[in-house]
Amino acid sequence: MKKHYKGILMALSFVTLSVILYFLHFLIFNDPHHIFIYLLGDIAFLPVDVLLVSIIFHKIIHDKDKDERLKKVNMVVSVFFSEIGVELMGFFRKEDTHLKDLQAVLLIKPQWDTRDYKNAIKQIKKMDAPLNFQGPCLSNLSRFLTSKRKLLLTLLENPILIEHETFSDLIMSLTHAEQELANRNDLNQLKEKDHAHLMTDIERVQKLLLLEWLIYMNHLRKSYPFLYSFSLRTNPFDPDAEVEIK
Repeated sequence: MKKHYKGILMALSFVTLSVILYFLHFLIFNDPHHIFIYLLGDIAFLPVDVLLVSIIFHKIIHDKDKDERLKKVNMVVSVFFSEIGVELMGFFRKEDTHLKDLQAVLLIKPQWDTRDYKNAIKQIKKMDAPLNFQGPCLSNLSRFLTSKRKLLLTLLENPILIEHETFSDLIMSLTHAEQELANRNDLNQLKEKDHAHLMTDIERVQKLLLLEWLIYMNHLRKSYPFLYSFSLRTNPFDPDAEVEIK
């Protein structure tokens, strides 16, 4: 009750003020007929007023706030790919030979539109190529992820990521994979079931990483052409990519 006390008190105050004003109107003009006409008119307009304020205006404000939050989320995503994502994709391109079969959807062309990105995302979701990284490769991946642990934890603590479920899943999966790898005594001497478990964790990271990258690239295409141009010229899956413009 205490929680809603101020709201109830404010509502009663406004109702009381309205009654006082109507009473003053009656004392001054002595015209109850006129008062009831306007009172009924005001009540009749109330549903329209609620519609305008509670639904239409609220939606406009909500959509504007959502756009602002998404801009902030994409700034965080941009930092992730600059510091971790692009290098990690380069690692997967080098170590996972199956990605050659997906060259058509990872080698992004400048003329791609939303339809092309949707098709690429659909292909990545269907990706089902088991990884088989061995000791030295796993050690390199473990060292890289451990070196980025602080950034991963910082990203994970960012409350704004609630607005971006797929990216949150990616950071959670990366953090989990880093913990799994870092807590093995010897990545060169893994039992078969343990190795299979690690591969499942890394496969999850790879798929989520590629999906998020395609979503992010499509966002850059529509919102930041200058960043999109740079990202195309540094595509880790393009063997002919050159950052310098010729």
